[in-house]
Amino acid sequence: MRLLGTGALGRVVRSGVGRRRVQTVVIAVATMMAVAAAVIAGSLLVASNAPFDHAFAKQHGAHVTAQFDPGKVSAARLRATRRLDGVTASAGPFPTTTVSPVDPGGGHLPKVSLVGRSDPHGDVDDLDLRSGRWAAREGEVVLSASFEGPALQVGDTLKASDAAGSPTLKVVGFAVSVSETADAWATPGQVEALASEETPVTSQMLYRFDSAGTRAQIAADRAELTAAVPSGALSGTRSYLDTKRAADAGAAATIPFMVAFGVLGIVMSVIIISSVVSGAVGTGLRRIGILKAVGFTPREVVRAYVAQALIPAGTGIALGVVLGDVLAAPLLADTGRAYGTASLTVAWWVDVVVPAGALLVVGVAALVPTLRAGRLRTAEAIAVGRAPRTGRGQWAHRAAGRLPLPRPVTYGLAGPFTHPVRTAAMLLAVAFGTVAATFAVGLTSSLNAVGSASDPEDRAEVTAIAGGPTVAGGAPGAVRGPRPENGNDTSPSADPAKIRAAVAAQPGTASYYGMSKNYVTVAGISGSVRATLYQGDSRPGSYEMISGHWLTGAGQAVVPTGFLERTGTRVGDPVRVTLGKDTETLKIVGEAFDTSDDGLSVHADLASFAGAEPQVFQIEVKPGVSPAAYAEKLQAVVEPLGGAVMANSSSRQENMILLLDAIAALLTLMLVSVAGLGVLNSVVLDTRERVHDLGVCKALGMSPRQTVSLVLASVAGIGVLGGLVGVPLGFALHGFVLPVMGHAAGTNLPPSVLDVYDAPQLVLLGLAGVAIALLGALLPAGWAARARTATALRTE
Repeated sequence: MRLLGTGALGRVVRSGVGRRRVQTVVIAVATMMAVAAAVIAGSLLVASNAPFDHAFAKQHGAHVTAQFDPGKVSAARLRATRRLDGVTASAGPFPTTTVSPVDPGGGHLPKVSLVGRSDPHGDVDDLDLRSGRWAAREGEVVLSASFEGPALQVGDTLKASDAAGSPTLKVVGFAVSVSETADAWATPGQVEALASEETPVTSQMLYRFDSAGTRAQIAADRAELTAAVPSGALSGTRSYLDTKRAADAGAAATIPFMVAFGVLGIVMSVIIISSVVSGAVGTGLRRIGILKAVGFTPREVVRAYVAQALIPAGTGIALGVVLGDVLAAPLLADTGRAYGTASLTVAWWVDVVVPAGALLVVGVAALVPTLRAGRLRTAEAIAVGRAPRTGRGQWAHRAAGRLPLPRPVTYGLAGPFTHPVRTAAMLLAVAFGTVAATFAVGLTSSLNAVGSASDPEDRAEVTAIAGGPTVAGGAPGAVRGPRPENGNDTSPSADPAKIRAAVAAQPGTASYYGMSKNYVTVAGISGSVRATLYQGDSRPGSYEMISGHWLTGAGQAVVPTGFLERTGTRVGDPVRVTLGKDTETLKIVGEAFDTSDDGLSVHADLASFAGAEPQVFQIEVKPGVSPAAYAEKLQAVVEPLGGAVMANSSSRQENMILLLDAIAALLTLMLVSVAGLGVLNSVVLDTRERVHDLGVCKALGMSPRQTVSLVLASVAGIGVLGGLVGVPLGFALHGFVLPVMGHAAGTNLPPSVLDVYDAPQLVLLGLAGVAIALLGALLPAGWAARARTATALRTE
């Protein structure tokens, strides 16, 4: 006899699925939401697991990006280097130069490296064209996807520089180079045309080696390249390991977050699916007894009821995979942009493993109670399914009856004790829903605090510049030359003292401080370290402190967590810092929440070093003064002095923070919805089982409003208890996951990021458990209230 054929068993299956429409819909929707949440969490977890490695392999990324002087080595000689021992693939030579473009609004973009390539594809650095097309003729440019946004889109026109008569470049596309080999691409002829004496053309070669997994191997590869060309021809190299380290650090911070939501989603799925399916089977005992009475064998009974669970669950699983893929697509796209890697897609095995696991859970959840029911004798099954369970929970009814509450409310409060297993499943669902909500609220608050604390310099309303750009380099992904061992990043073109005097004399100035960014050497650290030096009261631009305090005078230093770990120092220890020819011993007075430059930076007072001058002034204006109007007036004063002024826009959160906020909100909504569906199913089962009791109560005069009160009261206690359990667990999960995320990113976290909950907020989150329970019970409560007395009695 086929399971879904035209025989008796097939009719029983179809009848059960069609007759219990509420349970069928709940099983389908619950499995759909659970599977969708699991697909999204699994896909994001896969995406956050070494995204750089996956994208690097997909694009055949360059292990080494090398710059050569075309005056010292010919293109033919460079092409011959692809035959060197250990070189597995190469691309180039490509002409390269540097430009300082001006955007359509007249703003100056950072200096960008422009590479001439006639095609985005190749054996090495096979670019991912995100939007638009490739540059096919002169006057066109393709930018790194890091530039794409509301202010710069395909079709916009840039000026190559702010010089008079500078050529224009039309943006025709945005591309991603996981190796970060360039910031922009154009035709080779266009690059040659834009070169100048200040920015001459160099030759770029991209290499892949058979051994490039460590810095020592990269150093050996570089030595081989140096030996293969004339002396001085190799002007600089960039290792993919530097890019990989930065990408992996960002990804590592998100993995604990993904794991937390992934585990919550899986546990919730198991609880809800098991509860829904086993409850649906458990309420069919009387029907099982009737089937056995008309000749069904225990095996046929098991097959029929497992099929009744698998059919709607299978539909929900299929829809859940589709829904999960659809919802995951934009999140994965945002994840790729946030990581700066190639486009990401849902891993095929996630769409296989998740539905297979869900089917297994459904099958086991349905098989266990049906096996028990199949072993029952016919008369016993009919008796168990028909008789009201009056023995369980009588003590609860007696205890609740003593409460000074209306009788329908006390009757409802005692109801959950009749079915302890079902109540436990409902309690777990509400508790986990509350855990998800509590964790998501805390996580979102912490991420917003991170966004506010990460760029303190952006808090200034107006910036006055005494020299050129204060930070060398370009946009994310910029190809930078070797760091200077000492000295400043810029050559000031204006007298800082005159700029400072103009700022102080400008009406509307509330406060200001000077700032200079330099490279210094630090005892115990090889290479150069970024140093930010402050003049005046720099508290408005101070970083959030993890321990210690911000700068209060000369001779002090504030450093990030990574600096302390690299140097083996602690707050209170001295550190020797050299700027130019001036070496000073500074006392570390604070540990700052600063993740820039891999946590290797120093913040100190400008007066600590002789001869150091500020490069910019960060200004706060008085209340009621427009920063734009203030900047315009100050610009008229400082422009003749050689300086510049700009009004700053509000600080924006980083893409990754916005992405994690969106993921947290989406997954929390789905998990809370699944919890509500679990409550809905359980209340439907309870209401149908107690339909006779409800009919008797209605016959004795219970009004529809009292009926609703009875049903809602039956879940109110579960909601309260679920909130009391879920809020502390969510609080503890936040307290565990956030430090792990911080350590994965190479930093400790300040109290402003960790201590984000307050008492009123926790109380409201506790009420979320009650809200989940009441919303889940609202529909069956309305059904019970509308049911006629005679109909309820006849149903029994």
